[in-house]
Amino acid sequence: MLPPLPNLEDYQISENGFLPAEPPIDRLPDRYYDAWENVASNLRSLIADKKIREAVDELPLLSTSRLHSEAEWRRAYVVLGFISNSYIWGLVKAKDRLPQCIAIPFLEVSEHLEIPPVVTYAACCLWNYQPIHPAGPIDMVENLATQNTFTGTMDESWFYMVSVAIEARGAPTIHLMMEAMRAARRRDSYTVSECLTLFAERIMDLRELLGCMYDHCTPRAFYFQIRPFLAGSKNMAEAGLPNGVLFEDGSGQEEYRQYSGGSNAQSSLIQFFDIALGVQHRPTGVKKDPSEAKMDGHAPHSKHNFIEEMRKYMPGAHRRFLEHLTTVANIREFVEANPDDSALASAYDECLRALSSFRDKHLQIVSRYIVVMSQESKRKSAAAAAAAAASTPTIPTTTTAPSTTNFLGLAKGEAAKEGLKGTGGTKLIPFLKQSRDETMEPATGAWSKTTSKFESYQARSRGIAPSSASNWSRSSSPTGGFAVRSCKVNDLDDLPAAPRPGVGMAGNWEWEAGDDVGGICHY
Repeated sequence: MLPPLPNLEDYQISENGFLPAEPPIDRLPDRYYDAWENVASNLRSLIADKKIREAVDELPLLSTSRLHSEAEWRRAYVVLGFISNSYIWGLVKAKDRLPQCIAIPFLEVSEHLEIPPVVTYAACCLWNYQPIHPAGPIDMVENLATQNTFTGTMDESWFYMVSVAIEARGAPTIHLMMEAMRAARRRDSYTVSECLTLFAERIMDLRELLGCMYDHCTPRAFYFQIRPFLAGSKNMAEAGLPNGVLFEDGSGQEEYRQYSGGSNAQSSLIQFFDIALGVQHRPTGVKKDPSEAKMDGHAPHSKHNFIEEMRKYMPGAHRRFLEHLTTVANIREFVEANPDDSALASAYDECLRALSSFRDKHLQIVSRYIVVMSQESKRKSAAAAAAAAASTPTIPTTTTAPSTTNFLGLAKGEAAKEGLKGTGGTKLIPFLKQSRDETMEPATGAWSKTTSKFESYQARSRGIAPSSASNWSRSSSPTGGFAVRSCKVNDLDDLPAAPRPGVGMAGNWEWEAGDDVGGICHY
């Protein structure tokens, strides 16, 4: 007998998908927690005045016993997470210890929510938004605002809210694909094909929504102002945290902890897409085993890789949902069991191509926001070094470029030698390109006969209006002051292969071979 499909309500999945059923509260209602809220609401000025650590050190040690609803626990997690990362990265030198006044409640809140004590995707996005117009749709970025940020800038808020809108607009796909799985169990090929066709259209809509990132978040603001604060404590030796971060809990037996930084790979929605379609990811650099050409069961076998690692950074209920889904996902198996059903095969391949195209769009964003900005930073550092050498000829010079300093003067390290990394360590471009390529591996080949169908999706998706936003229009604002050119699908395949400086979230650090954890904005 087949195991039952998951009941969404059992895993805290609402009509808004992995977003809560109601918008997150914007302040803890008990005035007892005002000390936390006051610091969290003034992070920008405290960091600018270099008083963030002084303010945190003066906080009282508050009990979590006065947190009652799940909404309050989530709010506490957001507040403590933003305060903690500001404390660690808010001055030139990184801080490797969190004082008891923050460490103890943060550990307790994290244990309750079954999520690590670090700024995660849930802290930045899932539990950190509010609709500007309560009656308006939450799948339109223009109707969303962020509750907490590090920098107080529109760029940072927009960066988070694009992901929130994607979560909201992608929510219907959860019910859609669950229906497809039920239909596959009763061998209803027609319903499975219809669900897959609608699913592909929705993914293409999400692709266009992801492109809205350019509207109000510039690469310069993201790279130099926002990205440093999203760093974790794992593989951060060159950024000033050789051992990670020690959470002072008063026991006298504390040990250093290491966590990856915030990453969109921590989005349960994106991992849901992969599991539902039977897409399997491998550790970066590992090629496909020919013996795995055919599936022997419902879902792909679990392997240790970055994407699997990121499930540890999801809310506990969402993580368990994905684990349950992995045991019952049957769409790929059903398609492979019906090779003569051309409509089914074509619809399945459409979904894979749409998801691959979504990842292509993300590759373009990474190129502009991280790769290009890293190269610009390197050029400016080299020019500054040359100018300094020219003005002081009596001082010996070195052939090694100085470490890059970001606008906020956050923790710095020596230039990495093996290429760009994300928040916790993964080499960005190889990881993302492999993830994109792996998305198409299960394709049946039926797509080659229906290429024009995908092209029609690309055109049609630009005009798809979300059902909840019929009276709303997209922003036509400029692209943040930098040129946006049309990118071919494989633009990043042409990037130079030479090593580039590994400028990370809080400076630069070395990438070690085999390191497969961490990253920012990874889909």
